[in-house]
Amino acid sequence: MAIKGSLKEASLPDVIQLLAMGQKTGCLAVAHRHNFGYVYFRNGRIIYASIVNRRDRLGDILVNSGRISPEQLAQAIDLQGTFDDKKLGQILVDTGAISREELVQYVALQIEEAVYFLFTWNSGTFNFEVDVQPASQDVLVSIAPETLLLEGARRVDEWSLIQHKIPSFDLIFEVRESRIAASTATLSPEQERLLPLLDGQRDVSQLIDAAGMGEFEVGKALFGLITAGFVHRVGTSATSEVSRANEGRIEEHRNLGIAFYRASMLEEAEREFRRVAELRPADGNAPFHLGLIAVKHGRWEEAIAMFQRAVEKGGPRASALHNLAFAMERLGRLTEAEATYAAAVDRARDNPRIMLGWGISALLREDHALASARLIRARELMGEADPPATWYWAATLAHAGSGNQAAALEVAQAGVASYPASAVLNNNLAVLLELNGDIAGAETQLDRAFTEEPTLPQISKNMADLLYRAGKYDEAGAAYERVIKLNPDLGDDLYFKLGNISFKRRDFAQAKAYWQRATELNAGHELARSNLEMLASVS
Repeated sequence: MAIKGSLKEASLPDVIQLLAMGQKTGCLAVAHRHNFGYVYFRNGRIIYASIVNRRDRLGDILVNSGRISPEQLAQAIDLQGTFDDKKLGQILVDTGAISREELVQYVALQIEEAVYFLFTWNSGTFNFEVDVQPASQDVLVSIAPETLLLEGARRVDEWSLIQHKIPSFDLIFEVRESRIAASTATLSPEQERLLPLLDGQRDVSQLIDAAGMGEFEVGKALFGLITAGFVHRVGTSATSEVSRANEGRIEEHRNLGIAFYRASMLEEAEREFRRVAELRPADGNAPFHLGLIAVKHGRWEEAIAMFQRAVEKGGPRASALHNLAFAMERLGRLTEAEATYAAAVDRARDNPRIMLGWGISALLREDHALASARLIRARELMGEADPPATWYWAATLAHAGSGNQAAALEVAQAGVASYPASAVLNNNLAVLLELNGDIAGAETQLDRAFTEEPTLPQISKNMADLLYRAGKYDEAGAAYERVIKLNPDLGDDLYFKLGNISFKRRDFAQAKAYWQRATELNAGHELARSNLEMLASVS
């Protein structure tokens, strides 16, 4: 059962303590303004944490600790560009720069820093989803939450003092050289590292990136320098002030991109949005549309990268999270998709499209009861509007998977009534009708499905199975042969039944070939193996 609420009503340390005491397993998603973070648990212990719009500082931590050189980090980053699914840490292990044990050690440190930073969020929302786990390529650790809660409480207390002098990260500070020269005070290593960067140009956010340290370390070091009078505030950072002429050009590219996209002129739209991204790097709208274009082309890895950038640049908007989840789902990254859908729903609870996507996410994970509940809610949110064909498809499968055949049949019939030309909906209805003993009705629906989409192999397979069970072996054999042409790897059952049909025709050589193919696709197909042994004994 999901746990959710407001950080104003329950602090994040209290939520984490609750999850730890309950030995929960799942993902805690936290949102604060335009920031979005995750903390993953397994049996009450923290195994991973990340913040979406926060730079990955693993490389900085390794360089600053002296474990790797800047050159080794640069080489690993270059290699990362050639591996879409490899994390920086794994590349450093593969190249021999660090050991696997060291990677786990430094990742644990990075995770701790991420959690400490989340503790500074005193407003926003949280949502815990049971059994959601990190991506397979993430390095997992096992940290006792109590350790982080103690250190986090100390840091939060210090942050309350630090924020009096550094209330926001857009402030710019400059060194008072004369004060430094006249002083005999000893600076900390963190303060020594900051001094050359306090040039009156960088704001605090840029200092954090340039120093390669965490927010707390930079804040604490800077607080001491300000208190000692060694640095002073000189202003705030400019908010990407671009000339009016340049803004006009950007808007022109953006408007053209939208117009091309709506007209399905995707290459032209992509060109315009890429130009917007070049001229306005902080814009979240351009990568969002580039993600939509990548989806249209089925370029799922690219789509994920673009939607993640849209979230980083424009904040965790529901639309960006929804599309990010969909792209993850298409690549089979179902756990990540589930967590991302949950975040999207948290921001747009009354959006039926997002709720529908969340229902399909549960369906693909074979949680049919949860899928049914979410799809029912999606239908409620649609009001008087007729649901899309996708809803009928998903709701039929969810009800059937939950064992509610009556509800599945009712939804399937309603779907075909609304979308009579949908081959998939006709096919699903045919399967349910056959299960209910209506063989004639099943044949009618399969004929309709085949007429609408003769190239869909599953329709021909279901039609062949129906004919086979009815003892119409010649017609079934022809249908199975058609399936092989459409998709020769559809399943071992296809070849097993073709072998049976060939055997009935006394074509033993062909029967042997089909049964052998069935065992190649499924080494555990005992009936096919028994038939081959029987055939060998009589030949």
